[in-house]
Amino acid sequence: MKFVILFGPQAVGKMTVGQELAKETGLKLFHNHMTIDLVSPFFSYGTKEGRRIVELFREELFESVAKSDLPGMIFTFVWAFDMEEDWAYVRHVTTIFESRGAEIYYVELEADIEERLVRNTTENRLTHKPTKRDIAWSEGELKQTATMYRLNSRDGELDVDNYLRIDNTHLDATTVAARIKQHFQL
Repeated sequence: MKFVILFGPQAVGKMTVGQELAKETGLKLFHNHMTIDLVSPFFSYGTKEGRRIVELFREELFESVAKSDLPGMIFTFVWAFDMEEDWAYVRHVTTIFESRGAEIYYVELEADIEERLVRNTTENRLTHKPTKRDIAWSEGELKQTATMYRLNSRDGELDVDNYLRIDNTHLDATTVAARIKQHFQL
């Protein structure tokens, strides 16, 4: 079992890279909006109830995959490095898989905000993430969170095995996925 946590700021390309990596490795992709967009017709992810339900779905899926005979999972996540609750969440999720003997791989993506604003409007993103279709809102959220939170790690901050950081500002998703696959021999 392999668990790849693919993280970075909004519109950095996590889902698109995850899609390519899933094709290349046979791992299942679970991008974070699969649960956010499932719950959003009822409760906004910004509400306490919305977050609670999203977390319940994710927890059940993680537990089920971790004890299955699937080869593994790719999970995308926006990790605010200046929020202890995000660190705790990543520790919790990775522990679910580690406790079942899975190998954990950490892949951090970074890209210039100008490129992320372009990617925020791509057809693939809007097709798979209905809550991002309000471009004015999602662009505003992207800019706001870039000033409110630290969405990429500092050099040496992550003291984990199996870590790779890629600046994918000028790289396509296929190239990034190939680098990840090769680096970790997935």
